[in-house]
Amino acid sequence: MKLLLHTCCAPCSIYPVKVLRQMNMDVMGFFYRHNIHPFSECQKREETLKQYSQSIDLKIVYQSDYKIEKFLQSVVFREKDRCRYCYYDRLKATALVAKKGKFEGFSTTLLYSKFQNHDQIRKTGEAIAKKYHLKFFYHDFRGGWKSGIEESKRLNMYRQQYCGCIYSEKERYFKK
Repeated sequence: MKLLLHTCCAPCSIYPVKVLRQMNMDVMGFFYRHNIHPFSECQKREETLKQYSQSIDLKIVYQSDYKIEKFLQSVVFREKDRCRYCYYDRLKATALVAKKGKFEGFSTTLLYSKFQNHDQIRKTGEAIAKKYHLKFFYHDFRGGWKSGIEESKRLNMYRQQYCGCIYSEKERYFKK
């Protein structure tokens, strides 16, 4: 299958790309950046992904704009449910690029994280796939969580400590 993989960062892509290639998938990445705050964080993640993807010969499509305002406007007053919107927006953007690029399906490295809501991601991905006549490839990559972390440390990668948005940054660092 020719698969477009939404790729949130280099460390989270290590294990999924390895598994997908072992499954003989023709994988290309897609870096979505509108939810990542601050912009300097977005740049660090993108640069790390560029270095890593070159080292493993993984082609990546990078967004050229940065619509943090749209992301914030879409979640304001719905902060507790922001992940639902974020999953939808990232997966929809991935599906649109997949459709344009004549991919058979799409997936996401969010499925590698033990902190993400897999049921919600799966339902969202499947609904979007149906709308755009694509396949959403669900695979639970959490079994490789520890090995991905170890490999990212071995490679001395920049490793972020929060999902990406300003709200997840606050949850990670602000302790009352």
